[in-house]
Amino acid sequence: MPDYLVRLVQMHESFRQAELQALADVAELSIEFVKYDNDSPFCIVRLPSDSAAEAIISRSLLSQGIYELWGQGATYDALHNSVKDISSAKWAQYGSVPFRFTLDCFRGTRDQTQQRDIIESFSYLGFNGPIRMRDADASFKVFEEYADKAPEPMYLYLGRFVAASGRDVKTTYDLKKRHYISTTSMDAELALVTANMALAAPGKLFYDPFMGTGGFPIACAHFGAVVCGSDIDGRSIRGTGGSARKGQTGKFDVRGNFKQYGLESQYLGAFVSDLTNTPFRLFQHSNAPSRGGYLDGIVCDPPYGIREGLKVLGTRDMLNDQERTTHQNRYKDAGYIPPKKPYSFTAIQDDILAFAAATLVENGRLSMWMPTANDEDIELVIPTHPCLDVVSVCVQPFNKWSRRLLTYRRKADSEIPAGALEMAKKEYEKGVRADELNNFRRKYFEGFKEFERQRQAPGGDPAKQVDGAKGITGPWREKNGSS
Repeated sequence: MPDYLVRLVQMHESFRQAELQALADVAELSIEFVKYDNDSPFCIVRLPSDSAAEAIISRSLLSQGIYELWGQGATYDALHNSVKDISSAKWAQYGSVPFRFTLDCFRGTRDQTQQRDIIESFSYLGFNGPIRMRDADASFKVFEEYADKAPEPMYLYLGRFVAASGRDVKTTYDLKKRHYISTTSMDAELALVTANMALAAPGKLFYDPFMGTGGFPIACAHFGAVVCGSDIDGRSIRGTGGSARKGQTGKFDVRGNFKQYGLESQYLGAFVSDLTNTPFRLFQHSNAPSRGGYLDGIVCDPPYGIREGLKVLGTRDMLNDQERTTHQNRYKDAGYIPPKKPYSFTAIQDDILAFAAATLVENGRLSMWMPTANDEDIELVIPTHPCLDVVSVCVQPFNKWSRRLLTYRRKADSEIPAGALEMAKKEYEKGVRADELNNFRRKYFEGFKEFERQRQAPGGDPAKQVDGAKGITGPWREKNGSS
């Protein structure tokens, strides 16, 4: 199989390889990673053909394009020798077609004279067709990769352009242009990446149990999936009476967002529910994990319970007969607000996994976001389930903490051990207050208090000073803080 150079974007580095692999899985194509480094925007992969390369890259958000690799080397002499060895048999077919040559310098620059000299050094290729900088039949690019502040490149590539990525679509779904959002709406680019990780595609059914204003279902619908969602707060689904955006009037809601992008036909609707009281069918019995899965994918960003404690439907205390009757008589009222009780942060992770195990088809995927302490010394606690395989763990770092995109594959029934459901049962935090049921929430606030205390203390212990790029010390370092 030929080698191809993928020009990646130098951001969300831990997501890039996982996204390419997921896109190969969507297209049911084989991909082999020959060279990949988080610190480099250049990735070499092995693919069956140009058409396979185009199929994979066309919906990638974290790359710019893909090129047939014609040569590589640490110096220009090595590059030219590599081009002659690898691609000489291909030169003739481009000898008379309109073409163009360009230069891409990562961490470096070249003036116009240097660029011209570099391009003319490839004259031995024998291209005699007209030079056309727009709409050329064949485009070639020299890639230079520099070490930080280095005067000369440390590695070089020559590639023939095959296809551009789908990165431009993030502009279409930019939250600044969306009619209806909330303060917690996921960035459009990462929502689309999440849909890619979960293998959203035409003919598939996707669900978001914490849909808010519909960011993830919209991303999945963009890639062709039929979608639905739910939320414990029906107000986020129904929308508000107006919009604060200039020039917009009237009511805006989740359905209106789908209509804005021409995706209304792929939206099945939404309902008010929490994951522990779902109306979805859950096929389970004591000796087998599930039967009759019907969801192809689940995508979600569960609440972390920081601003306010996590809650599910229910009451803190046992209701007496009169109180129970009152709720039963009123639950259909238009203004009825059902009671809620605090919920364990650890339990929400495992409940999502259990729901996925019971509702996903074989090889269906769950992609969910979860927070973690931003400390290199901590062992990340990844929630697991015997019916699910961890496919990838991608980390988005912030200044004092980070969050992870966890992607799971629903195993085939033949892969699941007997008694899997019993294996999945765990003990959770006990208590009735939000902090008692949410270690992450408690450590989040304790950690920032510690961060501020160390920052303001004059002449503090250097061993306890905070490195803003790595996170904070103190309570964050406890292993349980990442779950």
